[in-house]
This record gives sequence, structure tokens and C-alpha cells, in this order.
Amino acid sequence: MNAKQTLASLGSIAALFLFCLCQQAAAPVCAAQSLWKLVWSDEFNGADGSDPNLAKWGYDTGGNGWGNKELETYTSRRENVQQRGGNLVITAREESYTGWDGISRPYTSGRLTTKGGFSQAYGRFEARMQLPLSKGVWPAFWMMGTDIDSAQWPSAGEIDVMENIGEASRIYSTLHGPGYSGAKGISAGYDLPAGETINSGFHVYAVEWSPEKISFYFDDHRIVERTPKDLPPRTKWVYDHPFFLILNVAVGGEWPGYPDETTSFPQRMLVDYVRVYKR
Repeated sequence: MNAKQTLASLGSIAALFLFCLCQQAAAPVCAAQSLWKLVWSDEFNGADGSDPNLAKWGYDTGGNGWGNKELETYTSRRENVQQRGGNLVITAREESYTGWDGISRPYTSGRLTTKGGFSQAYGRFEARMQLPLSKGVWPAFWMMGTDIDSAQWPSAGEIDVMENIGEASRIYSTLHGPGYSGAKGISAGYDLPAGETINSGFHVYAVEWSPEKISFYFDDHRIVERTPKDLPPRTKWVYDHPFFLILNVAVGGEWPGYPDETTSFPQRMLVDYVRVYKR
């Protein structure tokens, strides 16, 4: 074997050695990822202009303010909720509208829920979305306990995976329960990485939930981890039973404030997918 052949052989051995090291280093990451098994999803790949899959989603409708003094009437019209371009599109519009409840509102929008259908306790819940951005526009991806009708809010529990209140680079992730609800919710704000905004592209908003903790994520960044130790004294950790999913775009409300002369309509939230995993 000449010198050139010897060097080539040594180079091949070194490359193989480095490959093996990399494979060993990556193995725990791959193993951790493989622990999540997809159990429910919607990819929103229906025909353009079609309704979402009504075997998976239902509509909350009406204009009662939803406990937050909101200004929209939620409808099931395709003007407010439809599939298009491989996305779910929820559109908030400025238009005078009177819903089935006889309440007239100056805006319409959409609110989808899996209540009465899919629910799950524990796992990873994620949605890939591009959010609207304007004063008084309030997009959210969140979850509520399935016992909401009997236990009532906030005793049933609420997990707000993501909310935005018109701030270009900031989102909020919050827990609501008995003794820590409304303005007293256990909340964390998260400032997006430099150069990122909620409306400039799609991002993944997620929560990983186990009996002992709930962790919130923006893309691959962990925002915060919550455990029973984070609750106020003598309050209860109510995240021990199935929750259902909600996607909506509210208009106005006590927390985000209300549209003003800077607010433009329509405002659209695009949802590429919603996926739920379990170990």
C-alpha cells in the first residue's frame, strides 16, 4: 500500500468513527422523539372553501360576550370558517350581524371545538399556525376540561396553549383553575426570537402535559414549565382529567382591549394542522 492509499484508508476509518459517534449522540434524541405516538390530528386538507371535518370539530356560536365582553358573534358560516390552501382559515370580519341568539354585534368570527368528540388527558398537543395581528384581535389555541358543564369554569380547568393580544412578537401561555383564574391565572409571556413575528409565518405552539407538570412550547423553545408548586396556597391542581381543544379568533375583550382606527379587517388565523400525541 502506497502513502496515498494509506492516507485514504485512515481517512475512511476516521469518517466511520465520527459517524458512529454522531449516531450514538443522536440516539437519545431520536428515542425521546419516538416516545410520542400520534393519536389524533387534522391536517385541514379538504377542498378549498369547504367546511372543516365536522366529525372532528363543532362550532361555538353566538354573541354573548363569552365572559370577556367580546364584540364578535361566532358563526358557522364559511365566511368565517373554511378550509383553503391546506389550512383551516378562521376569519374575523367587521360587519353588523345578528346571530341565532338575537344579539347584534359589529363583528363576526369563528370558534371551533372538539367538545363532545375528542378529548384526552396528558400528552403533547400542538398546532402549527400563522396568526392575525391587529389591535383588539385575540387569536387563541386552548383547552378546557370535559366536565365544564357540571364543574363549571374555572373548576374544570383551562390550559391556554397560546394567546396573542395584538403584540407582534409576544404570546402568552396560561393556566386557569379554582383560585387562580381570570386576571389571576398562572401566566407566562414569551418574546419571540429576534426578527420573528406572529403574523410573518407559521409557528408551532404546543403543550406537553403529564400528571406532574405542564410545559409550554413555541417551536422548539420551551417557554415555561408549571407544576402544582406554582399554584397559590390552598388551591387545587385540576389537570387530572380529559380536556378538549378550542381554536378561535375573538374581537375585543377586557384583556386585549378593543379595535381602534389602526385595526384593519378582515383578520385571518391560518392553521396548518392540529396534532395530539400520547406516550
